[in-house]
Amino acid sequence: MLILCLYPIVGSFFWFWGALSYRFFKINKCDDWHRLKPEDQPFITIMIPAHNEEIMIEQTITYLFENLDYENFEVLVMNDGSTDHTADIVHRLMTKYDRLRTVEIIKNKGKAHAFNIGMFFAKGEYILSNDADTIPEPEALMKYMNFFIHDQDMNTAAVTANMDVQNRTSMLGKSQTVEFSSIVGVIKRSQSAVNDSMYAYSGANTLYRKSSLIEVNGFRQDRATEDISVAWDQQVSGSVPRFAPNIIFHMNVPETVKDLYHQRKRWAQGGTEVWLTNLKPFLRHPFQRRFQMSMFIDSTLSIVWSFFFVISSLIFGFSMVSFLLQGDMQLFLQTLCMACIVVAFELVAGLVQLVTALLLDHRGAKLKYLPFAPLYMLYYWMVNPFTVVTTFIPAVKTIFGAGSGTWVSPTRRKFSESKK
Repeated sequence: MLILCLYPIVGSFFWFWGALSYRFFKINKCDDWHRLKPEDQPFITIMIPAHNEEIMIEQTITYLFENLDYENFEVLVMNDGSTDHTADIVHRLMTKYDRLRTVEIIKNKGKAHAFNIGMFFAKGEYILSNDADTIPEPEALMKYMNFFIHDQDMNTAAVTANMDVQNRTSMLGKSQTVEFSSIVGVIKRSQSAVNDSMYAYSGANTLYRKSSLIEVNGFRQDRATEDISVAWDQQVSGSVPRFAPNIIFHMNVPETVKDLYHQRKRWAQGGTEVWLTNLKPFLRHPFQRRFQMSMFIDSTLSIVWSFFFVISSLIFGFSMVSFLLQGDMQLFLQTLCMACIVVAFELVAGLVQLVTALLLDHRGAKLKYLPFAPLYMLYYWMVNPFTVVTTFIPAVKTIFGAGSGTWVSPTRRKFSESKK
């Protein structure tokens, strides 16, 4: 019980020290990248899985061809059963850009399915996953390749970049700016510093070595989150992931509570599916998987704590109501005081983590979003346990073969409408 009560507090300080370790002790971060000559640039396929993306797809493709500081690449659009004008837009752009290709998938079977098909059409030895609502900084491909060209990079399977929120006009957008700095900026730094491990890649901005994807049989098509599953599959197979905080991608995030909740449910289910998939192998062969053991232990504690939080919250609520009905104000106030003390410690620990994240990302440029941190902590810390609990049964069903990778794109807005 004590461990479960202290888990969020200890976890926050662990991420805090891990992020500092990455900043001051981590080697091979490729902070000093160099520009590759055109003849030395490996060929990259930028793959865009698209399902009903008529609002964003033209702007994204145009940006990639006209702004990237890299010459040796192609763009491959996987049109996954779109019923809008996505296909018409892409075919029109193909007359303008000769390095743009598309594959038409008749029935929507999900992002992982589209990626797996696309791997066999991709001409590049490296594949960049690029969502239809995501644009990289101009130097992104050049920086990415600096993680693959050295002798010590032979076992690097994938490099995931640092996500930045494009649409910050709403309260939710601003709070997610804090959140992405906390999750991506701190946790991925900590995971990389501790054991060269990573719980999940960023599905919208990861460059994969194509041969490494083929070695793990591609993406799991029946999983809720293909990026979490492939991250674990590659690391269990012995490959090394890399985090590149100096590579920035800009993306749109959900702007309504409904869309945000559905996103978090998918993330929670994907994380549980990965944990269930690896539960038996980790328990049977812990020594063989010792390098990923920190990932497994933290995932286990996170899931167990989610159930503990939901159950204890329900017990707390019923107890408080019972004390009021019985007129026992002393016990009511004592219980409330103890709860406030625990919450205060959690808030302090979370604030330390968040301030560290905002200082590390963009050299403190995001500190102005610190006032929105309470909304982040209220939503993420409170809703995340409930999404883990409510998606646990669907995750179990997926493991037994009832999973589906079909997807529906969230509401999109053009980048020009998303002011920072």
